[in-house]
Amino acid sequence: MQKSLQQTTFVIVDLETTGASPKKGAAITEIGAVKVRGGEQIGEFSTFVNPLAPLPNYITEMTGITDLMLARAPVIDEVFPTFLEFAGSHTETILVAHNAPFDLSFLKSAAKDLDYTWPKYQTLDTVTVARQLLTKEDVPNCKLSTLAAYFGTKTEPTHRALDDARATTEILHGLFEKLGSLQIYTIEALLEFAKTAAHIQRKNYWGLTSI
Repeated sequence: MQKSLQQTTFVIVDLETTGASPKKGAAITEIGAVKVRGGEQIGEFSTFVNPLAPLPNYITEMTGITDLMLARAPVIDEVFPTFLEFAGSHTETILVAHNAPFDLSFLKSAAKDLDYTWPKYQTLDTVTVARQLLTKEDVPNCKLSTLAAYFGTKTEPTHRALDDARATTEILHGLFEKLGSLQIYTIEALLEFAKTAAHIQRKNYWGLTSI
């Protein structure tokens, strides 16, 4: 039996980090997440994470996060199990992010470093879906800030984790409305649409994914 989008629990997550890739030694500095079901918010998660290393100047300039703000924050060892508890079971939750491969690379790296088995979450990338639903006449690119302006989100992206997760949540709901015109009302149909869209976009890439 297929599950409607209205019955599905989505956890929309955003991370701030010390750099572009965990493979290059970058670490998580902030996690923000919003849990929604049936168009209603049912929870939020927000925490700084002490990366145990000084922040690059450009990160502080971009995010406003300083070493002092992170000095007494919990380390990832303390934060990660709490985040997984918030996210919930992989059999119930769909993880969503804007440019999801970025966020997932850090979360999976943290799981590996901490000897956690990463739950087999089904994931959705709002960039992929937006690129397939919107044209260049609608938006010049698929940056988070561009899509937030297009959908008129109440929360403005700020390069802070919870703000950006909230904005992504509103964008997700805006995309859902457009998906209705394609008769996509179930999570199975949505994930298949996203999978097909990703395949098409690998052949014909357009748009940027940053804020």
